[in-house]
Amino acid sequence: MNASQQLAILGSGNIGLSLAKGLVKAGICKPQQITLTRRNVNALAEYALEGYHTTDNNMKSVRKADIIVLAVLPHQLNKLLDEIRPSIKPDKQLLISVISGVSCNDIRQQLDLNVQVVRAMPNTAIAIGHSMTCIATDTGTNKNINLVKSLFDTVGVSIQINEELMTSATALCACGIAFFLRSIRAASQGGTEIGFHAHDALKMAAQTAKGAADLLLQLSSHPEQEIDKVTSPSGCTIAGLNEMEHNGFSSAMIKGIKLSAEKAGDLYKKES
Repeated sequence: MNASQQLAILGSGNIGLSLAKGLVKAGICKPQQITLTRRNVNALAEYALEGYHTTDNNMKSVRKADIIVLAVLPHQLNKLLDEIRPSIKPDKQLLISVISGVSCNDIRQQLDLNVQVVRAMPNTAIAIGHSMTCIATDTGTNKNINLVKSLFDTVGVSIQINEELMTSATALCACGIAFFLRSIRAASQGGTEIGFHAHDALKMAAQTAKGAADLLLQLSSHPEQEIDKVTSPSGCTIAGLNEMEHNGFSSAMIKGIKLSAEKAGDLYKKES
């Protein structure tokens, strides 16, 4: 993204604002290059003070934008697309959708315009530059795919996947933030039960989880390889692991991810 380009984020909730802050923090663009829209524009007052353009006028924002990020809820999308259709310039603009369960073709059909659409599914860790973002398209050009990837690579790690896997990516990566946070919370509660103060237990659990993730990412190893290193015969680690498995730990996680994927795939269809 160059210094002359303008980006409009339509629907500046948690994900939209996280993206804006992440891009600015990474130095990809300045606040003055980003327009944030929201029905309650007063909720964006602090961003206006930081130099972002803020408004409740989606059509005006789209008219001056080179890149348009669609970040509303699925049930709000069709109304938004009908609203901004007159301002879309198909041959000059790129649409990036971070909306769960909505295909590139869904967006083109609703707009009735042959516009370039690339889907991106980040998670809220984008605000601190550690998102896991999946990117997909159907007819998007390599240039636009690379542009979107370059944006999200600066605020975490991104990979390109087939579009039919995007609802699965939503469950594993976007919803997955909550799953892993709940796991850390449970570990910290266990720490409190065995004697630590709550704030100490949370810090210990969170750092341990971070260390476990880094072992896999930095060493490119498999979880079972690292588990084997800390499980000795008749030891306390294997005893704890087996107790968790007897109570359905892995099964519960797998079932939760599967159900979230099914739900993500139905969001737009149901609301439409």
